[in-house]
Amino acid sequence: QVQLVESGGGLVQPGGSLRLSCAASGFTFSRYVMSWYRQAPGKERELVASIASAGGTTNYADSAKGRFTISRDNAKSTVYLQMNSLKPEDTAVYYCKAVLMVSAFKSSEYWGQGTQVTVSS
Repeated sequence: QVQLVESGGGLVQPGGSLRLSCAASGFTFSRYVMSWYRQAPGKERELVASIASAGGTTNYADSAKGRFTISRDNAKSTVYLQMNSLKPEDTAVYYCKAVLMVSAFKSSEYWGQGTQVTVSS
């Protein structure tokens, strides 16, 4: 059974930090590109950061650059998102996603259930 379980969310003051974790099971984690998305109330889900299967290549949304760091530990089947200098506009439900391109036109994708991050004083 495939599972992606996020943790580490919570309430933090502006300027604070949080570290999100996403523990994977039920599939070959090391083959998948892992990403963090977020969805704020009334807004569409948006990509925050992604990391290649081997961990060497990362990409960030402009809003995350310089403040967030994505990393992964393939031995633990876990992906992380370190979030620093948090702002109220970072408030959202954060989701992790696993993607594997099985062919040019087909992908295998899994989503976690999300973890709430609230940035407020």
